Amino acid sequence: MSDEHGSFSEIRQSVDGHSMKGLLRYCVPYWPRLTVGLVAAFITRFSRLVPPIVVAAAIDRVIAGGSGASGLLTQAGLLPAGQISGTAARTAFLEQLVVIAVMAYVIRSITRFTSRYLFMSTAQKVQRDLRNDTYDHIQRLSLGFFANHQTGAMMSVLNQDINRLEQFLNTEIRQAIRVVATVGGIAAVMYYYSPKLALIALAPVPIIGLASGRFLTWIEPKYRGIRETVSRLNSRLENNLGGARVIKTFNRYDFELDRVADQSETYHDEKVGAIKIRRAFFSSLRVITGVVFVALLWVAGTDVIQYGAGVGPALTIGTLSLFFMLLRRLYSPMRRVGKTANKYQLAKSSSERVFGILGHEPEVTTPADAYVPESVEGRVEFDDVTFGYEADETVLNGIDLDVAAGETVGLAGTTGAGKSTLLKLLPRFYDTDDGAVRVDGVDVREWDLPALREHVGIVEQNPYMFSGTAEENIAYGDLSVLSGEDEGVSEAVVEAAKAAEAHQFITELPEGYDTEIGERGVKLSGGQRQRLAIARALLNDPEIVILDEATSDVDTETEEQIQQSLDRLTEDRTAFVIAHRLSTIKDADRIVVMEHGQVAESGSHDELLREDGDYASLWAMQAGSEDTEAVAAADD
Repeated sequence: MSDEHGSFSEIRQSVDGHSMKGLLRYCVPYWPRLTVGLVAAFITRFSRLVPPIVVAAAIDRVIAGGSGASGLLTQAGLLPAGQISGTAARTAFLEQLVVIAVMAYVIRSITRFTSRYLFMSTAQKVQRDLRNDTYDHIQRLSLGFFANHQTGAMMSVLNQDINRLEQFLNTEIRQAIRVVATVGGIAAVMYYYSPKLALIALAPVPIIGLASGRFLTWIEPKYRGIRETVSRLNSRLENNLGGARVIKTFNRYDFELDRVADQSETYHDEKVGAIKIRRAFFSSLRVITGVVFVALLWVAGTDVIQYGAGVGPALTIGTLSLFFMLLRRLYSPMRRVGKTANKYQLAKSSSERVFGILGHEPEVTTPADAYVPESVEGRVEFDDVTFGYEADETVLNGIDLDVAAGETVGLAGTTGAGKSTLLKLLPRFYDTDDGAVRVDGVDVREWDLPALREHVGIVEQNPYMFSGTAEENIAYGDLSVLSGEDEGVSEAVVEAAKAAEAHQFITELPEGYDTEIGERGVKLSGGQRQRLAIARALLNDPEIVILDEATSDVDTETEEQIQQSLDRLTEDRTAFVIAHRLSTIKDADRIVVMEHGQVAESGSHDELLREDGDYASLWAMQAGSEDTEAVAAADD
């Protein structure tokens, strides 16, 4: 059993252009909110620069008593120029500084709330839209996609990958704004006060930018491998949890633990490798910023020693304090560049999978100007049908079969003869390679796909039951009943259950029709699930019915009950019945025997017995086996 399913490596090829552009397209409908949030975020960052400037002005004008003629707040007209002397004047000046600081904090609080709320809520909206669209697209993909990708891998995309994109929008976009606004604002303030010190403080910015680009190159293959491994690990866990009964039956605890442990070890190794690169990168950034701090301290200190504090506006005590306060604020966003680059690569890896799926077109689609009939008779024709699941294989070869409306056709043959595959072509789960399948004379490829499937009911050997109540599972057969708001159990559901011989056992359940039947109907027996599936099909009232081994896994008594409900289901409908037990199709209008993807025999039960061919041999074998079982039962 391979673990390669679910890697989605080939899905990445379906991405149209850069995968992150797809994420931006989902943001476009919310551009007014994002614009306001963007402006608010910039104001927040700029307002954070005001308190250090206020402190610098207080040191120079109030404490040191300088003129502050070239101070930034003075130049902006927020403070008076000239010497501040006297206790009263200094106190009044300090009060002005306090008012400016308070206003900066108030503005910062308001704009920070606005920006965070708008970005967070918009990220949630994009997440909702993206998950809905991805789920809807997956649902509409052809069955071949589901055959090649496990449920755990698809769940990983719908949950982890889309959540990662939401987190990127929610956090990292704001962090990118923070970097641009903070670094830009600090650069402007520093350059205003001292171009020389500003050049020293900002020298690492281009270095960090180049290093971040290199970091992306290093980390990209690591995170791609991690996402592939997580997908395979999820698939393995989902597979094992779903197969818990089989694992217990064969006592394969240690075997499955080893397989999960191997996947976990691979994930561990890849994750540790990525962590090593990340930590080395971030440590390098800390070294760079530390070097800048030391260089600034040395240059500023030597200037003060040589010329003295307060010689020129660039070297006032307030200016030096301002530089070191701003330098501390410069460290965090500079280091954040690396983290944002790291998060970006994670998001890019997830976006490739999400938008790869969205770019993966289904093989079976509704054509333009699709055929939608007012009514359906149920006449079916297989015209020289050839089909294979893979390009180099042929499962069906030249099948010709005409079925009149209301006719019941039984399909018999050994396992792998192509019976189930043939009937998968009728509702267009797959399209033929050659030939055509027609309903009422119209090629199914010309039909509106939902309309076609609305008229074809299917009851499988192991029918799927949704986690929910018995009523909900039956009501799934009719959308108008399923979405109804009537209180109590729908009369249509009860009638369908009675026709399927399911009403009695449902009423005996702890809460009747409102009983939760568990995941995949685990609380019900195989025969009970089968009868619920028949009731669901009856409620749908299709003109064409496909019964695929509907009674193969039940006991004789249950089979008789199911057969009665099947007789009601197939009455006045075109029916295709695949049967392992030939006794269930001996009364069919026609029996078609298939071997190696071709029609070997066709006729009624009596006609085929007279021909003494494959069907007669199968019948004799099963009849002898049933007689032996009957004798054994009598002896017991």
